[in-house]
Amino acid sequence: MTTLTLSRALNSGLRRALEDDPKVLVMGEDVGKLGGVFRVTDGLQKDFGEGRVIDTPLAESGIVGTAIGLALRGYRPICEIQFDGFVYPAFDQIVSQLAKMRLRSLGHVSLPVVIRIPCGGGIGAVEHHSESPEAPFVHTAGLRVVACSGPSEAYTMIQQSVSCDDPVIFFEPKRRYWDKGEVDTASTADSWLPLTSARTVHEGTDVTLLAHGPMVRTCVEAAVAAGKEGRSIEVIDLRSLSPLDVGSIRDSVRRTGRCVVAHEAPVTGGLGAEIAARITEECFYHLEAPVLRVGGFSTPYPPSKLEEHYLPDLDRVLDAVDRTFGY
Repeated sequence: MTTLTLSRALNSGLRRALEDDPKVLVMGEDVGKLGGVFRVTDGLQKDFGEGRVIDTPLAESGIVGTAIGLALRGYRPICEIQFDGFVYPAFDQIVSQLAKMRLRSLGHVSLPVVIRIPCGGGIGAVEHHSESPEAPFVHTAGLRVVACSGPSEAYTMIQQSVSCDDPVIFFEPKRRYWDKGEVDTASTADSWLPLTSARTVHEGTDVTLLAHGPMVRTCVEAAVAAGKEGRSIEVIDLRSLSPLDVGSIRDSVRRTGRCVVAHEAPVTGGLGAEIAARITEECFYHLEAPVLRVGGFSTPYPPSKLEEHYLPDLDRVLDAVDRTFGY
């Protein structure tokens, strides 16, 4: 086991993917000489050359469009979108081309493109730099959407995404880049949890708390705090947002009878609404209370002085948990 930050775990995972397959490329704004804004790709261009770790112009549509062309020629491009809010210029390429090509060709053509997107707030930035745009991509058929929450998951999930023949939107929680954890860098793919599987990170019996990306740590902290008051919370890291691991969610909620879904994105039209609907369909007769949601407010992301008020924290999560016991 090696202790790594989440950003270094991603770097190690990318390095291993580049070593294992000469068709793997990394491309994006400042990913080469600078090593990325968050230094996730630090040192990769030096070791693998400018032909495989490519500094691109500041043009997200061009980055993704070029990646689509490369994938059609047999490559496996990994695109970095510098900040979450910068992905929208590439939205047409992703939704109209990348997501549809495999079905359009009746399965004859695959586009194994990974689009890495640092997401969420908590770093003192502003709009376009602190957003959580998972819902539009989850709504788009033909894309796999995943979110890592810690170093170990980051290391394995980025490699699984690169080896996947479907296009993958890969969300990275930017305020967790410096969180440290144990990573088994000697492990092999056959021992890893499948990319589409959720995982239980804190066991409990009273209520199920579902989260992904940056909110997983917050929810675990809430579960620990609640445990001191005699309340048992089960925390599940969704990992895969599309497709959802409905089986794991269903099994937990049927045991606990209560569920809270937490994410940084605004509650209105967010992923939590889809999950709540699925749980209602699958677990109606087991529920002791409605599925409650915790998320950001329905406003553009605020100035950095207000982001602590905007982002769901331990208190807001625990308040939702308490409300589930009021029914």
